[in-house]
Amino acid sequence: MIASANSQSPQYWYNPMESATAQGNVSFLQDLGSELVFTQDASGQYLSFYWQNAERYDLSLEKVVKVPLKETFHPVALDCYQAQIQRVLERRTPERGVYSFCYADQHFPVELVISPILPREGNATTVLVMGYLLPQALASTVMEPILPPLADPYKNLQTQISRSIRRTLDLDTIWQRTVTSLGEALAVSRCIICSYKPEQQTINVEAEYCQKPFSSMLGQRLKLALEPHLRQAIDSEEPVVVEQITPTTFEEQSVLVVSTSYKDKPNGLISLQQCDRRRHWTVAEIELVRELADQVGTAIAHGTLYKELEAARAQAEEASRLKSQFLANTTHELRTPLNGIICSLKLIIDGLVDSPEEQSEFIDDAHRSALHLLDIINDILDIAKIEAGKMELDLSPVQLNELMHAVEKFTNNQAQEKKLSLNIELPPTHDNVILFGNYQRLLQVLLNLVGNAIKFTHEGGVTVSTEIVKKKVTLKNHKLPGVVKVRVADTGIGVSLDKQDKLFQSFSQVDGERTRQYGGTGLGLTISQKLVESMGGVVNFYSMGEGLGSTVTFTIPLYQEPVMISSQTSESEGIELLNLGME
Repeated sequence: MIASANSQSPQYWYNPMESATAQGNVSFLQDLGSELVFTQDASGQYLSFYWQNAERYDLSLEKVVKVPLKETFHPVALDCYQAQIQRVLERRTPERGVYSFCYADQHFPVELVISPILPREGNATTVLVMGYLLPQALASTVMEPILPPLADPYKNLQTQISRSIRRTLDLDTIWQRTVTSLGEALAVSRCIICSYKPEQQTINVEAEYCQKPFSSMLGQRLKLALEPHLRQAIDSEEPVVVEQITPTTFEEQSVLVVSTSYKDKPNGLISLQQCDRRRHWTVAEIELVRELADQVGTAIAHGTLYKELEAARAQAEEASRLKSQFLANTTHELRTPLNGIICSLKLIIDGLVDSPEEQSEFIDDAHRSALHLLDIINDILDIAKIEAGKMELDLSPVQLNELMHAVEKFTNNQAQEKKLSLNIELPPTHDNVILFGNYQRLLQVLLNLVGNAIKFTHEGGVTVSTEIVKKKVTLKNHKLPGVVKVRVADTGIGVSLDKQDKLFQSFSQVDGERTRQYGGTGLGLTISQKLVESMGGVVNFYSMGEGLGSTVTFTIPLYQEPVMISSQTSESEGIELLNLGME
């Protein structure tokens, strides 16, 4: 007997009872709201049956109820299925299962919940089974003639995706293949993958699968504090399901998110989003994403390591190239003063000088060349010590005015020879400004910076100004009241914006041709930066471009806070104090 609940919809079948109760059984089955509903006895024999797609496969009542199970719509792994029914009846507890059912040489992957029907008295002898078909796209992955107990219909799909991402070590490819494969397989509106590092407060969307017309999230930075389900997935390392999410700009209504990890350390997040409707994520789907996340986490770790190794290799090759270029330039720099010394002394030794005055000039030339050669050698030795980690400085109180006197003494003649102005400005204080640093190394830094400013400036001048910044700092267990910010500004040739990142790289010269033109090793800024940093300071470089001058600033901790001149003090008094400080 076949009864139709609605002549315009698929057929609903049930076990024929008395005719008076027939319509009630149909309504009961239909009202349960599941695609597939039936009752069975302890052996798996159908007692009633309802399936939305039954008419499509000519599955009538006579072909289901009271028909041997193997001859009708039945699970391929029948023994395992019957064993699960027995277990449900004995334990009186519902269980989930994923099986491949077959009928008329066709296979149907289904997810089921098997529940005992509990009588008022005695043992349970029947079960209520409810479920639905999994996506037809997975049918090819569950067509095995015999499936193991609770077979996972996504197993082959998981294997295919895992094999795909293992074929490459390119991190971008791993990310994109993951989201594309998952997005297409599960027919979601959007699938994204985000990179994550420990203690990170924001995550970046690295790759995306997105269906139209939904907006893209690619490149978005997501704050974990504003996305609690993302934080929960990272902290718990378990899949997190949100079936009713608060509407956002990206329209997601249901979300499944799981973290990827390597050696129990999270390194990413996979988020599947349904935007056109609310979606119930099945156990099979959750398990697929969970299992795949482990594979992706390992692939991400290997891809990240490969990327780091590639970057390290490229960096090593670049360092080797820069050192070769540096050695070539330095060889020229060493040869020039050395030739000057040799030529001057050779003329004197061979008696080719005409007068004592000329001999004295040759000796002076040899002396200047020797000092220049010593400076170059000292630069090379300093950078070698710094890179080897053997540059250790003893810090003690240093008077700022004494330091600036020395800078003026050593650089004033250079500025005058080029007809440049050299201005040194001290902060307006009643007492001496005391720094906490190393006098010789601070002098070396200032001479490097001021010397460079004079070298690369043809007109205008150089200004060295100082400013006291009050803020608490700690250096080598010393609590200090603030820092002095030193600024060396010039009106020289400047540096183009695209080349400024090379200024502080060891063995790197912004312009090899310019270096040969002006001389020097190109190590001055690098050495100055390392020395300042070892004294607790910071170096910065500013230039608006070629021909627009340059400014270098650095900070040095204050040893004690000076007494500042109040704003009520006359400007002339302040200038007078500054001049006194430079006498």
